[in-house]
Amino acid sequence: LGTNSIKSTGYDVANSLRFNSGSSDHLNRSTSSGNRLKWTWSAWVKKTKNGADEDLFSGYHNSSNFTRIQIGDTGVINFINKTSGSQNGKLESNRLFRDNSAWYHFVIVWDSGNATAANRMRVYVNGVEETSFQSDTQPSQDQVSHVNQDSKTNYVGTFDGSGTFFNGYMAEVVLVDGQALDPTSFGEFDSDSPTIWKPKNVSGLTFGTNGFHLDFENSSSLGADVSGNSNNFTVNNLTSVDQSTDTCTNNFATLNPLFATQDSGTITEGNTIYTASANAWGGSGSTIGLTQGKWYFEIQINNNAGGHFFGVIDDSANVNDNPHQRTGSTFYYSGGQMYKDGSGSGSYSTFGASDIGGVALNLDDNQISIYKNGSAIVSDFALSTTKNTLLVWVMGYNSGSDQLKVNFGGTPPFTISSGNADANGYGNFEYAPPSGYYSICTKNLAEFG
Repeated sequence: LGTNSIKSTGYDVANSLRFNSGSSDHLNRSTSSGNRLKWTWSAWVKKTKNGADEDLFSGYHNSSNFTRIQIGDTGVINFINKTSGSQNGKLESNRLFRDNSAWYHFVIVWDSGNATAANRMRVYVNGVEETSFQSDTQPSQDQVSHVNQDSKTNYVGTFDGSGTFFNGYMAEVVLVDGQALDPTSFGEFDSDSPTIWKPKNVSGLTFGTNGFHLDFENSSSLGADVSGNSNNFTVNNLTSVDQSTDTCTNNFATLNPLFATQDSGTITEGNTIYTASANAWGGSGSTIGLTQGKWYFEIQINNNAGGHFFGVIDDSANVNDNPHQRTGSTFYYSGGQMYKDGSGSGSYSTFGASDIGGVALNLDDNQISIYKNGSAIVSDFALSTTKNTLLVWVMGYNSGSDQLKVNFGGTPPFTISSGNADANGYGNFEYAPPSGYYSICTKNLAEFG
């Protein structure tokens, strides 16, 4: 298991970088001559979309000469080397990686000089080697890769800069040029929870000629290499708003495309924005469920033409049957009503396009409070008494111009002008969470959830 559910992780990762295929986000760097027979790539990855080929890293010369590391459209890991149009190395996993709520740690090793053929290409996930492959073609001894090729390009988040862009978050992206390392160079199993894999400080590694360490901590230079090599990457379509505190050591809630209504609505920007489809109610729930504690999140509606709901639902609800009309739901309707168990009541403030709503969810006392631009408009409204695990849920109706932007604190989907964290120092909100309320992330869940 990835480190998604323990409070004390030892080494904490401060930042990740959010990639969105819709804006062709990626990094690239021209390489010098390095070791093409032996190298190791490592990264922590939280994917936010399924059903499309998405490249994590590549060494690219042209369409006939490349090395790529990819999550395929079905969720398989593809590790491929092609030279002069011939595929001379490929591992394609049997196991599928389709969880949009968790962080995975991938370690990919190319070691074609190895005398043992089965050890020339290797894939590790969360500290454990993958050994079951639907396609397993090991390279011949001393077959060159296209990583570390002189005057060619390494890409992060795409294959060649023009397609198969990645959707999701990456943290601690590392290349070690000239060494075939196992996962213990980058992570370790937790001593108290020995099935949980967590990151280690990699600053002591020897990175080699083209090696790099991208920690994404410098928001004004997101491609900065902190290995000491200054192998900095060019940043394409990524800005400071794509720097995130949603990391492999503190996993924040996002919207969950695996738990959404079956309409044509879309979820983008690291699963923080839901865009409604035309003439149909649609929505999505959170990746993290809640049973106790006090929690805070924010929303912004960019257009209220069709009306929107935001609040919580019981995790057993049939989400394809208008959740706002069902028992176990408590919602605020942007037109100015509270809905509980499918019935609307009250006359409250409406939300316009620039307004930011705050939601304070008190599961210890079974209450919800709603804020508009920092001021309470509904206080201590009783939640539905029919509840098990509650999920944050947002939904909208109308055209593709109607969006609900949900800020769980890890990656704000709208501009934050002030910046406020919870009392534990987690989250980035426009308005300060009420006293005693916390952002929905794994470090807070380990303490209060």
